[in-house]
Amino acid sequence: MVKEHFMNPRNVGEIDNPDGFGEVGSLACGDALRLTFKLDKDKRIKEVKFKTFGCASAIASSSALTELIKGKTIEEAEKINNKDIADYLGGLPEEKMHCSVMGREALAAAIANYRGEKVEKEEFEIVCECFGITDKEIERAVRENNLHTVEQVTHYTKAGGGCEACHPKIEAIIDKVWGEREKKPVLVKPAKGEKLTNIQRMRLIEETLEREIKPALRQDGGDLELIDIDRSKVIVALRGTCSFCPSADFTLKQYVEAKLKEFVTDDITVEVKE
Repeated sequence: MVKEHFMNPRNVGEIDNPDGFGEVGSLACGDALRLTFKLDKDKRIKEVKFKTFGCASAIASSSALTELIKGKTIEEAEKINNKDIADYLGGLPEEKMHCSVMGREALAAAIANYRGEKVEKEEFEIVCECFGITDKEIERAVRENNLHTVEQVTHYTKAGGGCEACHPKIEAIIDKVWGEREKKPVLVKPAKGEKLTNIQRMRLIEETLEREIKPALRQDGGDLELIDIDRSKVIVALRGTCSFCPSADFTLKQYVEAKLKEFVTDDITVEVKE
């Protein structure tokens, strides 16, 4: 799909008098993207176009983004993240994930423009002088994509990919993000015979998925979405590379279910939603 969207990109160009306009990146940094859209009478995106300067993955990601948001309401479109873009393309090499992040940022800027909002300016520090990447951008990428190394941060944001002088600062940001997570109270499996309330059960399930299961899946380019919890039945869907894996049933039954039994209750069962 990456090659297809690079060789035959959809929705290239620029809309005259658009309802929403967003531009991110810079030619100096090697990647830039301009996104414009127009809504129909029902406030759905009826037309969307892009112009981009960048590599094949940047072009493919921009093309995929336009296809993903066409026909959606603004509220639906703003839920799309960089992982959705990469998944639509059948996955991106990790070192090219920053292209999908750029697409998400351009969409956020275009929606803010449509709403008459200025993109929120936070207090920030330029961490990577080579590419103009801020501490806030790095923190967001680390949290949203479960990043744990400087190399991963470079793949997703380009920060640290130049002179490498900012590597210590990037490491400090990673430590800060995951240090905050480690300070959160860890939920504990109840003693044998102790009954869980519905709320306790749901919290334990969500906590186990976030701490014990999702990080391992994400290391291989996959992910897991919690669809529903019906008492002891947990309904999930595999995302990313996991959704194409022929051993998905094995993964669910042998790994996910085993972890939930270990950290929640022994009567947990897992069901996959196609």
